[in-house]
Amino acid sequence: MKLARRLISHIVLPACCLGLASTSLAQGSSSDLIDSQQAVEWLQEFVRIDTVNPPGNEYRAVEFYSEIFDREGIEYETAESAPGRGNIWARLEGGDEPAIILLQHTDVVPADREHWSFEPLSGDLSDGYIYGRGTRDMKGLGIAHLVSFLNLHRSGVELNRDVIFLATADEEAGGMYGVGWLIENHPEIFADAGFLLNEGGGGTRIEDDITFGVEVTQKVPVWLRLNSVDVPGHGSSPRVTSSVTRIVTALNLLLENPFPPRVIDPVQRYFQGLSANMTSDWAASGYADVRSAINDPEFISQLHESRPGHHALLRDTCSMTRFEASNKINVVPPTAWAELDCRILPDKPAEQFVDELTALIEPAGVEVEVIMAFTPAISSTNTQLFRAIENVTGELHPGSRVLPSVSTGFTDSHFTRDLGIISYGFNPMITDVGEHTGVHGNDERVPADLFRQGVEDFYTVLRNVVTR
Repeated sequence: MKLARRLISHIVLPACCLGLASTSLAQGSSSDLIDSQQAVEWLQEFVRIDTVNPPGNEYRAVEFYSEIFDREGIEYETAESAPGRGNIWARLEGGDEPAIILLQHTDVVPADREHWSFEPLSGDLSDGYIYGRGTRDMKGLGIAHLVSFLNLHRSGVELNRDVIFLATADEEAGGMYGVGWLIENHPEIFADAGFLLNEGGGGTRIEDDITFGVEVTQKVPVWLRLNSVDVPGHGSSPRVTSSVTRIVTALNLLLENPFPPRVIDPVQRYFQGLSANMTSDWAASGYADVRSAINDPEFISQLHESRPGHHALLRDTCSMTRFEASNKINVVPPTAWAELDCRILPDKPAEQFVDELTALIEPAGVEVEVIMAFTPAISSTNTQLFRAIENVTGELHPGSRVLPSVSTGFTDSHFTRDLGIISYGFNPMITDVGEHTGVHGNDERVPADLFRQGVEDFYTVLRNVVTR
């Protein structure tokens, strides 16, 4: 592992024109800016680097970025939170405005080759697509961060704030070997930061209408294990209760009693903004006034059936994901357990939700164990950064809209929001509605032309924020 090194970047050239048109990759202040084709090649290379978590091996991503920074003459620091769990960061020094962090995670989720039509880590460019695990989550956006960071360095523009590049381990398993560990062991990275850009948002195109979602909060993960103990025995002589029937009873209570729907302010604004694009009458009217619509069981049922991701924004949820009992078909085991991936809206503490769930399944006689629970936080949209995203995307894509959004999944932004850093999930890459993405699923891929455009647009937004 390389010795930790403090980045010192001398910005000596005056800033050139700051109009939006002049901040594109093609019209930067230096002729040697990295273009989007190089970004494609880097993404292909990055996808081929195995950082599947578990086990992670994110030191390989650190080596990838280290080699690029070495060639660029940019100093950086690295740290392993555990053997092989690498993290890397670098800093461009600027003015006195609060620093902005470009945060990415370098690990990816596993992929089962049996269910893919190509090699998951191929990184191939074919038929207009870049193929492979991580092209969307989130090595593609990570490369956009890299290109923007390097182009700020190459251009010599005068910065109004420090810009921090941060690539971390372990997000896909909770971030405890990545951002969580860095906050405890290298707090200096975050000490002067006021803004952060991460994954979590994106652009959507429906015919000629483009909407950019900027993630300002997320459902809070509360991962639970239900444990039960009862009298074991032979499968031929079932008792009134068993460890298994207790777990089944608890799961059935959750299945038959979904948590009541409710609407938090960011979701209300997001749904209202989306209502203009709804083609069916039930959705258009329901999205426009979702606080009233949640009282209509038919609306909730239709939403759950047709748009489960949006439905999940309207209530606390629990997915039943793991279950274990006997290791032999004719043995009633003394213990059994099930695990739940619960996600709660960020308007109440996790402890309150756990108490509510425990009361609901109390008749089953099982123990509720908390595996992981984060704290809720919401980033304000009344900021210079949010306005810059609105203004720049509006100029780059006339007629487009920017909406604050809520993510059903979690990202490392929950760590930085706890520090008081305004954290947005923002990816300007535009996805056509219905386009297959493969995120956390099979055949993950990204259209090369949309990726190139997204790389250019990200730099344009960032430069607008960080230049004098």
